[in-house]
Amino acid sequence: MQANELIARILQKEGVEVLTCFPHSEIIDGAAAVGIRPVMARTERVALNIADGYARVNDGRKVGVTTVQYGPGAEAAFGGVAQCYGDASPVLYLPTGYPTGQLDVAPNFVAARNMREVTKWGETVVDPARIPQMLQHAFAELRGGRPGPVMMETPIDILNVECDFDPEDYRPTRRSSPHPDPKDIEEAVDALLGAKRPVLVAGQGIFYAEAWDELRELAELLQIPVMTTLNGKSAFPEDHPLALGAGGLTRPATVDHFLAAADFVFGIGTSFTRSDYITPIPAGKTMAQITNCTDDLAKDYAISFGALGDAKAALRAMISAVTERLGEGGRHGEEETAKEVRSVKQDFLESWMPLLTSDEEPINPYRVVWELNTGLDKSRSIVTHDAGSPRDQMVPFYEATHPHGYIGWGKTTHLGLGLGLAMGAKLARPDCLCVNVMGDAAFGMTGMDFETAVRSDLPILSVVLKNSVMGGYTGYLPIASEKYRIHELGGDYAGVARALGGYSEQVETCADLKPALTRCIAEVEAGRPALLQVITKEEKRFAKR
Repeated sequence: MQANELIARILQKEGVEVLTCFPHSEIIDGAAAVGIRPVMARTERVALNIADGYARVNDGRKVGVTTVQYGPGAEAAFGGVAQCYGDASPVLYLPTGYPTGQLDVAPNFVAARNMREVTKWGETVVDPARIPQMLQHAFAELRGGRPGPVMMETPIDILNVECDFDPEDYRPTRRSSPHPDPKDIEEAVDALLGAKRPVLVAGQGIFYAEAWDELRELAELLQIPVMTTLNGKSAFPEDHPLALGAGGLTRPATVDHFLAAADFVFGIGTSFTRSDYITPIPAGKTMAQITNCTDDLAKDYAISFGALGDAKAALRAMISAVTERLGEGGRHGEEETAKEVRSVKQDFLESWMPLLTSDEEPINPYRVVWELNTGLDKSRSIVTHDAGSPRDQMVPFYEATHPHGYIGWGKTTHLGLGLGLAMGAKLARPDCLCVNVMGDAAFGMTGMDFETAVRSDLPILSVVLKNSVMGGYTGYLPIASEKYRIHELGGDYAGVARALGGYSEQVETCADLKPALTRCIAEVEAGRPALLQVITKEEKRFAKR
């Protein structure tokens, strides 16, 4: 068989069911021939974004796979790959390449050479006989250690070469779940039990290890409050008495209150990356970290206790060590921490309730967030934000109660990502209501891919907070904004969505908001993508921005 057919057969053996793509690749037909569904986006970047969302919601058990055309296609995909790298998402990127005789001809774009800084591993196929081994290694990289995008670039002349390899001889790789050193666990647990004001920080490693039950068990056993990273939002139920919420650029007051008072900060499944979009750990704290990647250990903060291992295996070992010391009941019944969490949370919400329930018009965006927070069936909803104000308004106030009920992201913040993430989530969980909340600028980046949702039978709900400006930019660029109005944006996004084949409504009054949301959800559940355009004010107040 030809190399493109061999690649497709190996993808099939690795359990791949979906291939996102744009606009052309010899791998597409090979995949379709063996029953792998191709999903054709409108841009290379969104094709990566869909695969990204699919991989996240599947906890990497099913990786996202994308193929694009060599040259301009591979160039245009760079942003999508970089987003996967920044947020550690396991996506297999399979660009085609220039013919082998042109790989060294400038200015031809060689993806494997140019994308090394944004991929976990990436090489160009120079010998078709090595394709099985290279793919086996690629999947090993995808399933082991810190997740991230992996790339295999295949020149178009090689894709048409006959290969002497029986796909039945291919052996898929297994997921790696390394157990931490027992001595490291013992030391960390000793320190945790000796702390007076510990805080657990849960990252997205909880998702990839599927360790949310163990996280909850440990927190309840020791009555320790839990905050999540932005990428880990929903790994711990935010309606739990010990939940502090997510530590992003904006966050609930519970996060800062408990971090300030903490004498021990214990991160599990997190890289503890420093970023403008991540709540910093205050100086002077004793810190511990469990991660499956040496690159992340003590990367941005000095730690006193560290362990390398899978989050699920580590948490199970910690639970066992704690019960040996405290018994099966642990510290159950000690409710002082939960009372403190409740008190701080209540004060915080009370102070923001005037905005969350505001009847002002144009509509306050916090009112939209509150309608989503109170109106969705969270047991079967997956919600994500976009970059900028939608993220900063959603994160502190949308209460995620189930694993993957919220897709948080933001170590790099490409506008328009939320639309692709929602489509990927819908591919992974067809029974869920998948919602992305975006603004004017984000729609401008990827809005035409709403048609991808229509054409590909991916009924999602897009909520556009339309204030006709780029929020906050008058503060960044006051002269250009005043003199040339560069912060102003325009467009009828509801009209665009309707023209692209979806259902849409525009809302201008608070009284119409909830009924319109209900109608849009009904359309989505009937199988039609919907867009709700809400005319909002520019809101400059944020929770700890």
